[in-house]
This record gives sequence, C-alpha cells and structure tokens, in this order.
Amino acid sequence: MAVASQPAAATLIGSVQRAMRLLETVAAHPYGAPAKQLARATGLALPTAYHLLRTLVHEGYLRREKGLFFLGDAAERLSSNGARENRRCRVADTLAHWRDSIGAPMYYAMYRDGEIDVLCVSDSREAPAAEEWADFRETGHAHALGQCLLSQLDEGARRDHLARYPVQALTPSTVRDSDALLRRLARVRRMEPVVERQEYALGTVCAAVPITVGTTAATVAFSLPVHQADRLLPAAHRLQTEIGRQIGSLTLSISI
Repeated sequence: MAVASQPAAATLIGSVQRAMRLLETVAAHPYGAPAKQLARATGLALPTAYHLLRTLVHEGYLRREKGLFFLGDAAERLSSNGARENRRCRVADTLAHWRDSIGAPMYYAMYRDGEIDVLCVSDSREAPAAEEWADFRETGHAHALGQCLLSQLDEGARRDHLARYPVQALTPSTVRDSDALLRRLARVRRMEPVVERQEYALGTVCAAVPITVGTTAATVAFSLPVHQADRLLPAAHRLQTEIGRQIGSLTLSISI
C-alpha cells in the first residue's frame, strides 16, 4: 500500500530523463555542440553531462567529432520511416522550386563513407538532367558536383579518393592529372561555388554550391547546355543566396 501511494514521478529514472534531454538538445544543433554548451542548455552538472555523453556515444546514439557532439546512427534509426520520407520530400520540393526558379536541373549530393552519393535529382522536360554517361562516383574529378565535394575534404581524404578513383580524361577540357586537380581544389575558398565547363560532358557546363555541416560535405549543383554558359556564374550566386535562406531544411535532411 505504501508503494502504491507514492507519486508516479517517484518511479521515473532520472538518468534516462537527463540522457533524453541531452539527445533533444543535440538534435537542435545540426552543426554540433560541445559538452559545456550542452550541459548549460540542459541544466546538468558538467561531470554528469560528460558521463551521459560518453555513454550515448558508446551506444551509438551520439557521435563526437573534433569536440562537438552530433546525433549518431542509433538515434537516426529511432526516427520513423514517415519522418525520413518527410525529409526526402522537403528536399525534393526545395530542389523542384530552385529548378523552376533558376531554369536548370538540380542535383543534391553528399560525400559519405568515402563515396560521392547523389541523393536527389530534380529535372523536367524543359530542364533535363545531364546524362550520367560515366559513373558520377568514379568521375568526381570531372564534374562540379564531385569537385565541390572534394574541395570540402582535407588533403588526405582527397588523395585517398583519387587513389581509388584516378583522374581520367573524359573530354579535352578534363583536368589532366591528380596534382593539377589538387592544386585547383586547394585554391577553392570556403563556401565558394565550383564551376566546370565541358570537363565531364561536351556541350554541358555545371556549377555546385557547397554545404558543410560539421564534418559532413554536401552540395547542390545544376547543369546547363554550353550555349547558356553565360548564365552559369549568375545562376550559381543566385542558388547560393537561395541555399542560405533554406539551409535549415537542408541540414535537417543531410542524412536522407
């Protein structure tokens, strides 16, 4: 009888409540957050926060990169298929808006697990996508999408990629060797659009805008026929402005 008369709150496990608050707080910081910031936001003592964060990292619910905490694979698996599909739809809708606004096919890609991964393409009859006549994953050196992703990596990761996917001439305009490509990538300034002109396919020019979330490299790119090459840079800068307005929805969808 004495147990039954206790308030329901007495049966709750405080450490679980604190861990859930930490997970929710990390989820609200798509660019990652350090332990001290998370402790302050959740009202936890720093030693308690460190203990819970280490446990959550060990179990895969969080991951730690360069002192910042991000949601881990286990947390992602907790999300419902419906929520994941909603994120995909938001990205597809956003790309379709930009496709119609800019008048060019749009591509959304990430660099993950050492590979170039094209996650979404939005084109139309009026703005058809470029033909993938050579595997995008293997020809990142030649198209703006791949060059943009590689430019966001450190030099070691770039060299590792090029060791697995060596530079090869696809057109007369393709960069000739890995050293030349590495020099070009080193000159790309942070958040600067990357452009290529007929390096992947004759008759096609392309531009890509970088999106960096923590250590995750992503990009939105578009292609144009070569006779519209004068539109390339103005459209790239317009896309960069549009991405700045929609960066929240894209970062939430970075793991689709």
